[in-house]
Amino acid sequence: MSQTQNTKAKGLEGLSLHTRYLDLCSQTRNLCTKKILVIGLYDFGCLWGLCYIDHLMIEWQGKVKEFSSILGLLKAIDLSSNNLTGQIPNEVTNLHGLLVLDLSNNSLDGKIPQDIGQMTQLLTLNLSRNMFSGEIPPTMSEMTLLNNLDMSFNDLSGRIPLSTQLQTFDASTYIGNAGLCGPPLPKNCSGDEDLGIPPVGESDGDGESTNDFQRWFYIGGATGFATAFWIVCSTLLLNRRLRHAFFHFQNCLKDWVYVKVAVFINAKFQRAARA
Repeated sequence: MSQTQNTKAKGLEGLSLHTRYLDLCSQTRNLCTKKILVIGLYDFGCLWGLCYIDHLMIEWQGKVKEFSSILGLLKAIDLSSNNLTGQIPNEVTNLHGLLVLDLSNNSLDGKIPQDIGQMTQLLTLNLSRNMFSGEIPPTMSEMTLLNNLDMSFNDLSGRIPLSTQLQTFDASTYIGNAGLCGPPLPKNCSGDEDLGIPPVGESDGDGESTNDFQRWFYIGGATGFATAFWIVCSTLLLNRRLRHAFFHFQNCLKDWVYVKVAVFINAKFQRAARA
């Protein structure tokens, strides 16, 4: 990644070198035979003869999709599976308009840049299967648009920052980092008991209260229905006048319904006969 440090990449819209070794100065003669997109890539003096294509297969939010007509709107860097080494240059965090950054399946090490939170437009960030160490930068809490994150299988350690959207991702996002702790991982950090943080999977009482409310709601509804039913039946059984009035009403209602149905059917048959 050292060549990127001296690069002015303000015009960079998309760069995909997926599953290719990144040796730009020695392999550029063959780049036009690969599936590669380079848009507005400047100041790489060793590059020549690069081809420009108008479609690209890229992993977008966890799914491989083909971009063509809207490719000009996509701002992405995909350098996955290139056997890259070294650290992520801090200059990468200046790409504030970047939407996708995929550096997975390389041999990158060192700490994740502390200023990565400046990339507030990122929707997808994949740093999995590298050798990153240290803690997750707290500034990542500023990446509020991030909806697809993978930091699995590194050497990260420390607590996952609290009260951020980082805790809303699945635990598989952080799997393979033995030193990481805190929600959403089942591993607790030292001092969680003092902070009053419940272990993952244990309720803080809200879920239990909701279940109790639903349980008593159904019990109360069933009890109320049964009570009202037997009150009505007992009243009809014990009060002779009310019982007679109730059954008289039932008979009248039955006769009324019968007459309405008979008249409707008779009228329908008469119209059909005239037609």
